[in-house]
Amino acid sequence: MKMTMTGKRSISRRSFLKRSAAAGVALPTLIPSGVLCAADRPGANDRIGIGGIGIGRQGSGVLRNSSGQGRVVAIADVNLPRGEQQAERYKAVAYQDYRKLLERKDIDAIVTATPDHWRALVCIHACQAGKDIYAEKPMTLTIREGQLMVRAVRKFNRVFQTGSQQRSHAANRYGCELGRNGRIGKIHTGVGRNYPSPWECGFAAQPVPSGLDWDMWCGPHEVVPYNADLYAPRAKPGWISFRPYSGGEMTGWGAHGLDQIQWALGMDETGPVDIWTEGDKFNPPTYTKPESRRRGELACRGPIIFYKYANGVKLKLDNGNSGGGIFIGDKGKSEIFRGRVTSNPVEVVKEPIKDSDLHLYKSDNHMQNWIDCIKSRKRCIADVEIGHRSTTVCHLGNIARWVGRKLKWDPDKESFPGDDEANSFLDRPRRKPYELPEV
Repeated sequence: MKMTMTGKRSISRRSFLKRSAAAGVALPTLIPSGVLCAADRPGANDRIGIGGIGIGRQGSGVLRNSSGQGRVVAIADVNLPRGEQQAERYKAVAYQDYRKLLERKDIDAIVTATPDHWRALVCIHACQAGKDIYAEKPMTLTIREGQLMVRAVRKFNRVFQTGSQQRSHAANRYGCELGRNGRIGKIHTGVGRNYPSPWECGFAAQPVPSGLDWDMWCGPHEVVPYNADLYAPRAKPGWISFRPYSGGEMTGWGAHGLDQIQWALGMDETGPVDIWTEGDKFNPPTYTKPESRRRGELACRGPIIFYKYANGVKLKLDNGNSGGGIFIGDKGKSEIFRGRVTSNPVEVVKEPIKDSDLHLYKSDNHMQNWIDCIKSRKRCIADVEIGHRSTTVCHLGNIARWVGRKLKWDPDKESFPGDDEANSFLDRPRRKPYELPEV
């Protein structure tokens, strides 16, 4: 199914609230609660009030990690029984509608691990409500969402951490520093994992579980029949594999691996300029009944994706590992894994980074880094711009497969120059009242 932009202008927050009320959706007013340094907000020694939005498989773990650094005040989940169960654990309040949580003045920050198709709207509304944000990766479903999220975070002066935890792993940082300091010479080639793109879903209807607001779970996407193997993130196969809700493992695991490649290459503020594919035409299946991911992933691992950066470095998604990448320079090769780095010659990884060398942002604990930055108002190690740029590389790979030809990308304007077809994939249609606010 070809996805195109609606051509309609996204509405403002005020119009969003008015339309939602007319549609019968309960929408409390989102009142900015100020910044942490205000007289009624916690200081450097106070515990931060945290709200959890989308607290399922991944979200429950993120919330648990945050609870050691702050106090969990409220939880919001479209599956109210699940939200209530988690809330009881923290002696917190449970809501089904996250916007009620955002109204609370005793919440300073949120952690969110919603499905990908919901993340942008939750985060933008949190910015408008004056909350700082820890958002799971991948940060977005579309490139346009990332642009608006960056704009919202900067406009409302929020502290934003993307859940790319490998940035806070010492071995990963060291591996990136090796490349940035020329230990393997001038890097000319990178190799990443051949991540599969998403495919289509046509599951039969099942009864909606009691307490689950399925219409709201579908959110920006049109309402489809409930099915347990669509609702779960990873099941048979789960929403992470389906195009309306995710970018597949291209954005799932790719948001880890390609983020490390961006960091190692020094591309956090930019991206590739050319993207192309080699191999058979992309031919995704449609799953009409639950089955494992195997058939879909085998079909959607092709064609092979290539990127080229403005400095001449070429990146190929092929036989790299899921959580990092291989880097080839004119003096050797290194590989970053999840928490491990190797090199050839082996002496490269044995030499420590010198005081005079380039040192990358150091964080020993991803959640603690976010909490510390909330108090200092400094930017996190995986700031919103970094999360957006890394996820954009993932999206560009999917778009290259969907279009099936070489693409030119302008990382400054964040568009495909003069290419209406490719630009139509920068965003996706959204049903009312779930449009993204432009202002």
